[in-house]
Amino acid sequence: MSNFILFACMAGTAIISLVSITYSIPFSITADLTADTGGGQGLAIGVLNLAIVIPQSQVFQGMKTKDLISWNTLIGGLAMHGRGVDALNLFIRMKNAGQKPDGITFLGILCACTHMGPVEDGLAYFQSMVHDNSIVPQIEHYGCMVDLLPRAGRLEQAMDFVSKMPMEPDVVIGAGLLGACRTHKNVELAEVALQRLIELEPKNPANYGKMWPG
Repeated sequence: MSNFILFACMAGTAIISLVSITYSIPFSITADLTADTGGGQGLAIGVLNLAIVIPQSQVFQGMKTKDLISWNTLIGGLAMHGRGVDALNLFIRMKNAGQKPDGITFLGILCACTHMGPVEDGLAYFQSMVHDNSIVPQIEHYGCMVDLLPRAGRLEQAMDFVSKMPMEPDVVIGAGLLGACRTHKNVELAEVALQRLIELEPKNPANYGKMWPG
């Protein structure tokens, strides 16, 4: 599995799970996503599915109320399915409509940036989240940045991001860093990333063979 797919899956799952936790919507990512099992869940999942198959403008024309949940779910759905430009444009519409973004909004935006690759935009959105909106980044936000930065060869900056995280990095971030070091053939940073990954998951023997592909 590539780093891109790994982090895309992480970000997609994170968007769904954070929507569920924050808004008390009982999402089940293993359930039939076409099923309507309750008011809030049905709305959010329905919007997410619509984001895949029809233009976002048509989705919003058919919605009587555009609350934070619907904005976030549609932005996240577009980002998860590779429609980063649409997600970013929708974010602009959201702000113009006077809706204040939250951490889930920015997770969708950062996910869109990882699909599109605009590193400077991703950095700007991350800084805006913190400084302009007073939102404390969660591990999922850091994960998106750790995926985005190496795409521009910024391995050191990605490592610095991880070192300054206020929480312990998880295995997904550790594996992503190591994979990025492998891609850019940076042995020195790869050794650091590998050691960190082993510390995070010491009982996984597969980690010891991840330095370079066979």
